[in-house]
Amino acid sequence: MAMDDDDLIDTLNNLIETCKDGENGFRTCAEDIKNTVLQPMFIAAAEHCAEAAAELRQEVERLGGKPEKSGSLAGSAHRRWVDIKSAITGKDDAAVLAECERGEDVAKASYEKALAKDLPPSIRVIVQAQYEGVLQNHDRVRSLEKAAKAKA
Repeated sequence: MAMDDDDLIDTLNNLIETCKDGENGFRTCAEDIKNTVLQPMFIAAAEHCAEAAAELRQEVERLGGKPEKSGSLAGSAHRRWVDIKSAITGKDDAAVLAECERGEDVAKASYEKALAKDLPPSIRVIVQAQYEGVLQNHDRVRSLEKAAKAKA
């Protein structure tokens, strides 16, 4: 059975929130990482999240919904970048990268949950493409984290 528009709007708004959290998280990592070579990667990832959120917002508006504007709705306990600032301030790069990977784990789960639903084909294409981007970010961060731990 196809999703009704309200359920679809909720699903997309949840992904918008995930994207906004990711954008904020990656910007925080860019500020806190000591290896400045990694900063452009985090900034690019943050911009990628912002673009994904904008793309989803257009779909929500097209469906007649009101797009989510902020990240981390109050009350959602395991949002991805919750407390990232306190978790990484003053920590080594491996810790920053580990926190970043944890954030991407939650993003992956959010996208997998959305993709498990009966999305209309035009929206599934967008969500699937964004999910691929999340997986690339996740894998890149994980390999950097392993390298940072190996150096430590």
